[in-house]
Amino acid sequence: MRKHYEIIVRESDRRVDRSLEIQVMEGPEGPFYGGFRDGRDLVEAKFAIYRITTMLACYLNDDSRYHRDGALLSRIEKGIAFVERTQRPNGFFDFNDCNFYSAPDTAFCVKRILPVYLYLQSHGDAYPECCAMIERRLEGVVRRACDAMVHGGFHTPNHRWVIAAVMAFCGNLFQEPRYRTTTDRYLVEGLDCNADGEYAERSAGNYNRINNDAMIMLAEATGDESYYEPVLRNLNMMLTYLEPDGSVFTNNSTRQDRGVKSYPTDYYWEYLSMGRRFGVPAFLDAANAIFDGCTARAAEHMDCLIHYMNHPDLIDVEHEGSRFPAVYRKFYQDSHIVRMGGEGYSCSILDHCPDFLYFQSGAFTCGFRIGASFCEHRAFVSQQMQVFSADDQALSPAQFSSLNGQVRIRLHEKKVGWYYLPFKEPQDTTDWWKMDQTKREKILGPDMIFDVTVDTVPEGIDLTLRTTGIDKAPLRLEISFDAGCTLETDGFTTEGVPGGGMIVKRGTLSASKGDDCIEIGPCFGVHSFTAGKFGSAGRNQGCFTVYLTDHTCFEHTLQIRARRSRY
Repeated sequence: MRKHYEIIVRESDRRVDRSLEIQVMEGPEGPFYGGFRDGRDLVEAKFAIYRITTMLACYLNDDSRYHRDGALLSRIEKGIAFVERTQRPNGFFDFNDCNFYSAPDTAFCVKRILPVYLYLQSHGDAYPECCAMIERRLEGVVRRACDAMVHGGFHTPNHRWVIAAVMAFCGNLFQEPRYRTTTDRYLVEGLDCNADGEYAERSAGNYNRINNDAMIMLAEATGDESYYEPVLRNLNMMLTYLEPDGSVFTNNSTRQDRGVKSYPTDYYWEYLSMGRRFGVPAFLDAANAIFDGCTARAAEHMDCLIHYMNHPDLIDVEHEGSRFPAVYRKFYQDSHIVRMGGEGYSCSILDHCPDFLYFQSGAFTCGFRIGASFCEHRAFVSQQMQVFSADDQALSPAQFSSLNGQVRIRLHEKKVGWYYLPFKEPQDTTDWWKMDQTKREKILGPDMIFDVTVDTVPEGIDLTLRTTGIDKAPLRLEISFDAGCTLETDGFTTEGVPGGGMIVKRGTLSASKGDDCIEIGPCFGVHSFTAGKFGSAGRNQGCFTVYLTDHTCFEHTLQIRARRSRY
């Protein structure tokens, strides 16, 4: 990808420009001298390592305007000195806002150092002795870090694979059996990537990529190509997690990227390298689409110059396609999600989640929740999701994915009402909070039953809401739109301000933002009980919420369509 490479060289130079601006150069005797201030005005080793390695890549790259720049080399040396001083005596690095003596963050630091260290190892003869000194100093940092990780632990699922991969790689690199023994301890647990390609944290916005990187490193370190298999599964799965505007669907994540507007920038190298290695045109299409998406958004591309330098054969790989799959449907049972894409829109249906439906037209999104105040229950949360053909024939996930034509998704929940009965005999305490309430008998009933159906149609979906069981209960369908939109019916036009909300009683609602529009109707509004009881989820302050309200028992079908805005 020659054009990609040339742009990444220029962007890397600009990253170096910024690094020189934020490097701490005052107070040579101070603890932060040589480090780099991040956006929170913190100066820590991990951020410094990310900056230094890009600076080194540019210093070592013939096409960079910083190639063999003596002033830059001096700054690099000061940065490395800061890293050496900041590394704990036992070899660990801290992640200063939460993790201390942290093996996972130490592994992330080493993972970032290794590509430039390997480049120096293989190209050291072409550079002056000062670079050999830098190579030796980086090796010292890495060896001390690995010695620490032999005795380290972790917090989250992805941490295991980063530590295991780094230790396997360094075990080979330095011929140190203790490091590989550490890897083996982690691998005893078995990999957590399921048959669909989903890792335990379901983190499409971030940690899927981190896990993929670790699997690739494990494959390279061990020579066992089976470690590429979860990477290929995940990259295939991720093609169905990409939205019409090129962003990533993150509302099924269990981590901090949940609900965050995220783009797949850092998946670029995985799609490029795995697409080339395994001959997968769809991956190369995705690599080009990710790169072109960054260009269109005027956003920085992946900081991967050193990877191109270590794999120069990829610089001149050329591939014409630049696209993500536009039309797809997948039922990921283990992840409790259906993902469907149509021309210009996407739909996500979630089981076991109060935010059970997301619909996106272009870059414009709305989410759906049914508020219900019934005993201790506060929202509809599906207990069962099934997929069918349009004529109600049950489908397997594979049949669902391959069926041409319309499909139907059914969600079901039965909320059981109950009341406690008095104990039949005195308890050991009169303190309510110390009583064992599980020993009480209950009166069961009445029940509140939800049956929700999503039918695919051209340009969108039909959403049918049906409630049975207890009658006269006030329910509300909460539809949260991206703030900054314009909403209108035949009777009004209003601005969708953040944190705002309104009940739409009738007609078709048209919500527009930029070039994109979502139409929903016919709307209904019977009551104004929109806040819910104590414990109900509050209105999303980052969105504008439309409420449709009625009393049980009812059945309503909403037509939800992706349109182009008329504004």
